[in-house]
Amino acid sequence: MLTKKKRISKKEIKQDKLVNSYYKVLNFYQKYQAKVIIGLAAFALVVIAIILYSNKSTNDNLAAANLLSKVIPIYQSGSYEEAINGLPTANIVGLKEIVDNYGGTEQGESAKIYLANAYIVTNNIEEAFKLFDDYSGSNPLFKATSLAGRASYYEIKKEYEKAADLYKDASRITISNPSNPEFLLKAGINLLKLGRKEEAKAVFLEIKSEYKSAPTTLELDRYLVQTEN
Repeated sequence: MLTKKKRISKKEIKQDKLVNSYYKVLNFYQKYQAKVIIGLAAFALVVIAIILYSNKSTNDNLAAANLLSKVIPIYQSGSYEEAINGLPTANIVGLKEIVDNYGGTEQGESAKIYLANAYIVTNNIEEAFKLFDDYSGSNPLFKATSLAGRASYYEIKKEYEKAADLYKDASRITISNPSNPEFLLKAGINLLKLGRKEEAKAVFLEIKSEYKSAPTTLELDRYLVQTEN
């Protein structure tokens, strides 16, 4: 005698699918267990490496900040050689050593700008240029300084077009930089040296319009006259 076929409920179908899925995953894991474990271990190592790198970067930045705070007063006093090389007797590390050991950190990048300026004053313009060119920090004022530093190098080398472009770039980094009028004035002067009077005139007029109270406006008239001749 035939018995009535039992009807499978939707709930039972779902449960059956769930069981099948479970065993598929289990079979996959057992088959590729070694690879899965290696993959997870590799991922864990990457995470750990990122954390350790982050911690090291933070600690290095703090160390650079601490060293920089000790040498800056020497730099500001005008003792540039001592600022560059440090004062071992006073346990003060020089800017060069800070850059060598901590370049790449934000404070190490700041040290590059101070070191470059010290090199300019001590007439080591080649080393100064390398540092200005290598700056990769996020401080907008130092970014502008690095561009202007490169511009002054090209100006000395009589590469006036490069100098003018870099001075203009420096003036565009941040509107709050008090050196912007000076950068623009130097850009205009270099354009004059190139004989590009109309461009120079436009730059001088920009200073006159945008930076009316800047000391550089006192010099503008004599340069504006040169654009008319």
